Amino acid sequence: MSGCVFCGIVAGGVPAFRVADTPDGVAFLDTRPVFKGHVLVVPRAHLVTLAELPADLLPGYFALVQRLAVAVETALGAGGTFVAMNNKVSQSVPHLHTHVVPRTKGDGLRGFFWPRTRYGDDTEAQSYADRVAAAFPAGA
Repeated sequence: MSGCVFCGIVAGGVPAFRVADTPDGVAFLDTRPVFKGHVLVVPRAHLVTLAELPADLLPGYFALVQRLAVAVETALGAGGTFVAMNNKVSQSVPHLHTHVVPRTKGDGLRGFFWPRTRYGDDTEAQSYADRVAAAFPAGA
């Protein structure tokens, strides 16, 4: 898509520090990393949200994300990774992308992304669970 920086990276017209280039997607370093080695994984097609990713592309795309999570941890000696995706809200580039962030114990990321809250009681928690379950498509 014209004007999409991630489409430009996929096409090769926009420079990026690539770490993987496969039929299922492209991975490159985030230019504003949470921690050094923070990788973004994008599908080749211009899609804005996870809901737009065709079902037949899910296995390949998420296998790529999985392999990169292992690679980031191994290459950087990280204790683990944080894998995340924004859909619309806080999505700085409107092209589906998954963050793979290296983690180490005591890295200070705790609470960095979201404020935490609690349900008032089990009844309130169950009401939220019921609402989401009712909207979940059967047979999906």
